[in-house]
Amino acid sequence: MSIPSDKLDSTDLKILKFLQEDGRITNLELSNQIGLSPAPTLERVKKLEKMKIIESYHAHLNKSKLKLGVSVFIQITLSRQVENVINKFKERINAIPEVMECYQITGNADYLLKVLVQDIPAFEKLISSTFSKMEEIGHVQTTLIISEMKNSHLLPLNYDK
Repeated sequence: MSIPSDKLDSTDLKILKFLQEDGRITNLELSNQIGLSPAPTLERVKKLEKMKIIESYHAHLNKSKLKLGVSVFIQITLSRQVENVINKFKERINAIPEVMECYQITGNADYLLKVLVQDIPAFEKLISSTFSKMEEIGHVQTTLIISEMKNSHLLPLNYDK
């Protein structure tokens, strides 16, 4: 069941804001933040989950402490724009754990990937042993991320609605 965000009231939007900021917030803490008692707060959260507005809860891990220090954007142009090539490419990309994100885009490339690896040698190995062997790929352009200025997971909702 999908409901447009204009059907959400300001209390729903506050719940979404606090849950995006801290998915481990207790129902009691959440109810205090939004000004409702715990029972209706929990009811609203369950409603948002049932509506698939809240899809899941995740732990945000520290990449550097896990020795995953190199992030790279990769623009990929497919060799051909036919269904079997596209499907095979999607299947292969989904099987590569280092590919964190993959978007079909417009412009000079067909896809934009965000890849996360331990170091430059690991990236070189990924390119040479994985991407270079994919006949679906016609052209690859990489951009090494030097530093991250912003990485927000908070959706820009109109909380003051």
